[in-house]
Amino acid sequence: AIARDKDIFVKYRVERQVLDEQRLEELTQRKPYSDTHPSLTERLKDSLRCSVPKLKRTVLSSLPVLYWLPKYSVWDYGMPDLIAGISVGIMHLPQGMAYALLASLPPVFGLYTSFYPALIYFFFGTSRHISIGTFTVLSIMVGSVTERLVSDGDFLKMNGTNITAEVDVIARDSYRVQVVAATTVLGGLIQVLLGLVKFGFVGTYLSEPLVRAYTTAAAGHAVVAQLKNIFGVSPTRFSGPLSLVYTLKDVCSLLPHTHIPTLVVSAVSMVFLIAAKELNSFLSPKLPVPIPVELITIVAGTLISNYAQLNSNYTVSVVGEIPSGLSPPRVPDVSLFGEVIGDAFALAIVGYAICISLGKTFALKHGYKVDSNQELVALGLSNAVGGFFQCFSVCSSMSRSLIQETTGAKTQMAGVVSSLIVLVTILKLGPLFQELPKAVLGAVVFVNLKGMFKQYSDIVTLWRTSKIDLVLWLVTWVSTVLLNLDLGLAASITFAVLTVIFRTQMPTYSAREIPGITIFRSSATVYFANAELYVEALKEKSGLDISKMIIYKRRQEAKQKRREKRAERRAKRQAKREAGSWRDTCIDENVTNTEDHCWTQKENGTVFVIPTTPRTPNEHCRWEYLKGGDPDSTSLGWMSEPQDGDTITIGSSSEDTLSHDLERVSLGSLGKWTWDIHSIILDLSTANFIDTVAIKTLKNIFKDFSEIDVNIYVAGCQASVVEQLDLGDFFSQSVTKTQLFASVHDAVKRINCHVYLPICTHTL
Repeated sequence: AIARDKDIFVKYRVERQVLDEQRLEELTQRKPYSDTHPSLTERLKDSLRCSVPKLKRTVLSSLPVLYWLPKYSVWDYGMPDLIAGISVGIMHLPQGMAYALLASLPPVFGLYTSFYPALIYFFFGTSRHISIGTFTVLSIMVGSVTERLVSDGDFLKMNGTNITAEVDVIARDSYRVQVVAATTVLGGLIQVLLGLVKFGFVGTYLSEPLVRAYTTAAAGHAVVAQLKNIFGVSPTRFSGPLSLVYTLKDVCSLLPHTHIPTLVVSAVSMVFLIAAKELNSFLSPKLPVPIPVELITIVAGTLISNYAQLNSNYTVSVVGEIPSGLSPPRVPDVSLFGEVIGDAFALAIVGYAICISLGKTFALKHGYKVDSNQELVALGLSNAVGGFFQCFSVCSSMSRSLIQETTGAKTQMAGVVSSLIVLVTILKLGPLFQELPKAVLGAVVFVNLKGMFKQYSDIVTLWRTSKIDLVLWLVTWVSTVLLNLDLGLAASITFAVLTVIFRTQMPTYSAREIPGITIFRSSATVYFANAELYVEALKEKSGLDISKMIIYKRRQEAKQKRREKRAERRAKRQAKREAGSWRDTCIDENVTNTEDHCWTQKENGTVFVIPTTPRTPNEHCRWEYLKGGDPDSTSLGWMSEPQDGDTITIGSSSEDTLSHDLERVSLGSLGKWTWDIHSIILDLSTANFIDTVAIKTLKNIFKDFSEIDVNIYVAGCQASVVEQLDLGDFFSQSVTKTQLFASVHDAVKRINCHVYLPICTHTL
């Protein structure tokens, strides 16, 4: 380690023992599995003994308001929360009514949705800055449910025996409210259940590219849904896959019948909103709170519509009757649960993903913690309770949350203030907005979608950074646009999971070589899906073909045994010759033992057998010497008994040289003359779990490489992985914990000590 102190570098040398798994357990006194996982009886005793403290912690974690509210300082937090709450409450009014139209509901239900869920979140939420209420994407998803299950054709008015073209709006909206309430309550219950079983990590499967692509496609659905209010036309309602395409085609066919007064109101409202928002952005550094441009727009639109009588004189569609006061709670129609369960699950997942992403962003910025499971419970209760008061599904709004954070909110008390602003509007000011043109609300939705349309720039960014994330973005966008919001989400999540499987099944492998040692590493966890690929990559990176080498080694061992037997036979014959008798032997299947074919010569105690004629492959001549001399040192050479079909002639090299040549030929077929690797280290530092298939794969690796005299070591295993190896009967007499090391460096030091130094202290 190198430390810098007053521009002086000081070097430190740290020594410790090389730690394999066995030594690590001895030093750390790691507890066995039975100690770390007590029995059910022991757990019950512990829970009873600690029931009171646990109960207190459970209550505080279930009701976070009991933790921070007693410590609340009005002097420090009161004014910032008040200003932020008023700012957000003013935004709730136009957005609530506008997004209610996206949900195909009367605007007053948007005000209800802005009031009840925010109060519930105050008690159960852990984020201090997100604003719970209506949101574009969820409103569109709710609208797809209502229009699919409750169409206008089901509520045409009867005039005697004839059916008129007029729709019974009151009956239709009443049934739509029932459908929406059932969907919202069921989605809330799903969220609560997932939170109680600690399933908060489900939001992590919705990656940022997926969520951004999904919201971008949802913005397209929102635009198409508001075209009827912008142009004043009445397109046919479609549902299911390709409904967006059919609706857009129908709207384009109705453009010649555009209602001009409605279009003028829409255009003027959008121009005013865009100009005001740009001015707001320009002046934001100098303003303590942003200008409420949406509220100004709907107030101005209401006043102009009221005094100009736009509805009666120009047939401009207006909001209509807004009842004052709060409606009593109603139990949702349980019989509708079966029809909306898929939509409720989609709403639950998408809403939670948006909430937790925003909540964690603000928590990281301001230095506090957001509990993902408690957030799931809080959002679920906000939806479930809100559904009893005719609210539709809610989550955090990006625009309102940013306003709440930038205006200085400190706690969830800002949400209470914003709810009070909405409550006053519901009780006293609601009827004043009855003359508000729907075209103005449509313009509010259009302009607020500007931020989502900017997300198309993700395509360029992802093209430069990650092609896989780009493909995920495009698949999510296309599937959401074409298959609608519910099926699009399912297709997107499925594709995202497939990309994860593909990337873990086809990871990148690397190998680092030092003299005699290969360090092999995979970028992903080894499990059943990539275990076979892991072995193949190990063979490729190490340059060793195990199957061929095992065959070669066994063949060499067999040849060695045959050579030993021949040497033993020669030793016996040598003993006989030393007894004092000798003879010439000439073996030929076609001729007799005559001097025409074989003759002998004795010189200095050495006997040679030389054929007098050129030998053919069918001729075999064997000679033996009686005493003295070394046939390997003769000029003519010697030959042994032919084995394995080898053809040997007089004058060839010695048997040792011949064996070496055969070895070179065999190894040459393997692509290597020799293998100089004596050890391989498997770096499992990336593995966070290991299954039975991977354990068997590791066992086979140890076994196969040991047959070619290559030692296998494992390094960098987490404690949980070592525990799983132990439970999977990985360790045995042949594979011990001394072959597992805490780090790759420990493994290399131990291997080098064993190979090069007979005595080593194993210190680093």
